[in-house]
Amino acid sequence: MIKLVSYPISFIYYLCFFLTLIIFHPIQWVCFNLFGYKAHKISVDALQLALMRCANILGTRFSFYNEHNIDTNQPLIIVSNHQSLHDIYPLTWYMRKQHPKFISKIELGKGIPSVSYNLRHGGAALIDRKNPRQSLPALMNFGAYIEKTKHSAVIFPEGTRSKNGYPRPFQTKGLEILFKKIPSALVVPVTINNSWKILRYGKFPLGLGTHITFTVHKPLKLATFVDKKELINMVETTVKSHIQH
Repeated sequence: MIKLVSYPISFIYYLCFFLTLIIFHPIQWVCFNLFGYKAHKISVDALQLALMRCANILGTRFSFYNEHNIDTNQPLIIVSNHQSLHDIYPLTWYMRKQHPKFISKIELGKGIPSVSYNLRHGGAALIDRKNPRQSLPALMNFGAYIEKTKHSAVIFPEGTRSKNGYPRPFQTKGLEILFKKIPSALVVPVTINNSWKILRYGKFPLGLGTHITFTVHKPLKLATFVDKKELINMVETTVKSHIQH
């Protein structure tokens, strides 16, 4: 019965979702080209909030738990599990003071209103997973940018989304590059729960009444770890131990 009801609600959601992307695309363009980064960021933050309101149509609720006072004048490496695209816009909104920038596959840099524009102009790293000659320099440049601007690099080390909530093993290469290029960073583990449930039936219809939670764990100062593999293992254990199944 719930799945049946979700058909018309999902249609309304997708209509609002795509209209939001279309409306914010020219807004981003104007902000970026006429007023620069700060104005563009305000428009992007507003986009994330609008997308969260769209998700509310599905009965989706968001909870963000952060007991830590994280310095906004220090670069961060935010390390999280990844369950769906519904991880991204709330994480961007809740951590907006830290200027989160994502590592994304290069295909998303074209053809998607608002999303592609922000990825190209907002400081993200667009990488071709099949081409190390492109992806490695892109990651290194991205890391240098984060170190310089004191923004936040967001990385999903699983490499792809978990379709059932169960995490995949962390791939360490991207983290190792970021560690080298952002030596003054705080590493911030984040656990995301339940966002995969929106896609429990696939892309249509969508799951209703999902409660997505974000838990920020204790930040770790990168420079205090001589053994970076120990740090990666610690972060992976922290993130995964708080995933609900």
